[in-house]
Amino acid sequence: MSKPYQYSGNELSLFEEAKTWKRYFKKKIQHFIHGSVLEVGAGIGGTTKILNDGSAKKWTMLEPDENLYSYLLKNTPSFPPNTSIEKGSMADATQKFDTILYIDVLEHIKDDAAELARASSHLNGKGCLIVLCPAFNFLFSDFDRSIGHIRRYKKKELKKITPLGMKLILNRYLDSAGFFASAANKFLLHQSYPSSSQIRFWNKCLVPISKITDPLFLYLFGKSILTVWEKS
Repeated sequence: MSKPYQYSGNELSLFEEAKTWKRYFKKKIQHFIHGSVLEVGAGIGGTTKILNDGSAKKWTMLEPDENLYSYLLKNTPSFPPNTSIEKGSMADATQKFDTILYIDVLEHIKDDAAELARASSHLNGKGCLIVLCPAFNFLFSDFDRSIGHIRRYKKKELKKITPLGMKLILNRYLDSAGFFASAANKFLLHQSYPSSSQIRFWNKCLVPISKITDPLFLYLFGKSILTVWEKS
């Protein structure tokens, strides 16, 4: 087992109700999710409840933080029957999977290239590696710092760390409306944490706008970046 890990953020419950956002990016990735799925850094399972519709053969929630892992175990009945919960990180994985997910996780990991290379070694042929993370390092804010983010990403930076034997098949920005909200926090508000009302406004008002403006702007910018690789 890898060394004990303690998550530094307290925002997971705050973002758990951002269901409009989660359903939006789910539509972008659901056709890549199949077979045996590994979700790295499952947190409190808020994203799992949206992404895991029960159609995957098996869905493994992997969480390194002891407290979050215990929380997931206590809430096992709230997840579909295909779900299992394991404590640890990608370094502890012993099986192979058809899909590996990093949803708002990679930005917390110091050696991201090594992490993706390790993940790719646990993929079956034609398996997919899916990463969603915050975009544009110039937007790195007090909020990023407070929840343990090391970096934000541009498309070329994720392309650069493509694991050997993997083919990049999707690399685009999402949430163009949210981009301006993040810029406002970075340059004007300087908040370490958004309020619940701000999260509700973003989720209910800005994300629906992004659904329209993202394709209009050709996915050229956004608050987040979505990248998918397929194993050759």
